[in-house]
Amino acid sequence: MKLRHRYRRKPARIEMMPLIDIVFLLLVFFIYAMLSMAVHKGMKVDLPESAQPNPSPESRLSLSLAVEQGRTVLYLNRERLSLEQLGARLARRDDEEEVKPEVLLFADKAVSYQELYTVLDTISGAGITAISLQAEPRR
Repeated sequence: MKLRHRYRRKPARIEMMPLIDIVFLLLVFFIYAMLSMAVHKGMKVDLPESAQPNPSPESRLSLSLAVEQGRTVLYLNRERLSLEQLGARLARRDDEEEVKPEVLLFADKAVSYQELYTVLDTISGAGITAISLQAEPRR
């Protein structure tokens, strides 16, 4: 004999809100992971190796020192500049922004020590103190 319950049993439902939350969480995670992998926005340079290169956070300015045909060339976010133009551009950017800009410095290993220090003096002369020298991890 079949017993009847007073309350009728409702069919099972699949809730969509938790599923949507999880999908958006995964989407945000993968977007953030892709953005954190793209550090270098400047020109392709042959970086020196370091035992423990410190990964730098995403920065506003990417400064590359490359060697082309035996002479050092400056690129600020893929725009070719002279040393004087670099100083003027950094000083102007420093005046425009309330937060001091940070510079990621990608110097080719063939750049002389003196040329590197000349560029560092120009950057610090513009009032920027957050300078990060970039390197390749040692294999």
